[in-house]
Amino acid sequence: MAKKIKKDDNYLELVPFKNKNQKWEVNDMGLVQLIIPREGILDKIVRFFFKTPKVMRIDLDAHGSCVWKTIDGKRNVEQIGAIIKEEFGEDAEPLYERLGTYINILRNNKFITLEKVSE
Repeated sequence: MAKKIKKDDNYLELVPFKNKNQKWEVNDMGLVQLIIPREGILDKIVRFFFKTPKVMRIDLDAHGSCVWKTIDGKRNVEQIGAIIKEEFGEDAEPLYERLGTYINILRNNKFITLEKVSE
């Protein structure tokens, strides 16, 4: 059962959930590509005049792809960090500062939500 996040909640215990409407795919190199449809009225106008694509694709790097793939609605931020540490070793440092920033970027762009899950 998800609960509202409070300021004093431990960030590492929060569980990220992917936005159910977010489309994504894995490319030939095993990296994740987020797919964002451009369907707004302004997008259609810009597309008409400037011939821009109907979808925007965001390529994630190896670290970002690993984080995205491990977000399953069950693992908390600390568990995801442990997987990143195991996968990338010292290359992931400073691990939790980077992971926290990345999770917040995904959250601010509405690719994921963070929830406090009671057991």
